[in-house]
Amino acid sequence: MTDLDPVIHAQARLRVTAFLAALAPGETLTFPRLQKELGMTAGNLSTHLRKLEDAGYVHQTKTIDGRTPATHVSLTDAGRTAFETYTRTLRQLLQGDA
Repeated sequence: MTDLDPVIHAQARLRVTAFLAALAPGETLTFPRLQKELGMTAGNLSTHLRKLEDAGYVHQTKTIDGRTPATHVSLTDAGRTAFETYTRTLRQLLQGDA
């Protein structure tokens, strides 16, 4: 049995990853939209996104929309695979297959 991924396992990062995994591959969300949907502070979300980005699970793209900076967030292929592995492992644990 594989251990649960500690990067994803933290409650806030699990929420971020699960929310982004519900999007189509390659689809992005703006930082403010993700923040609103998850009900997190900007600082807290930034910290968790950085940890997920360091693991290669999330990609952040910074752009300029007119004169306004915008950050777009997406789950990478590695992040999607890690989340699928995490959820499969969790199901096995809950079913007693571990």
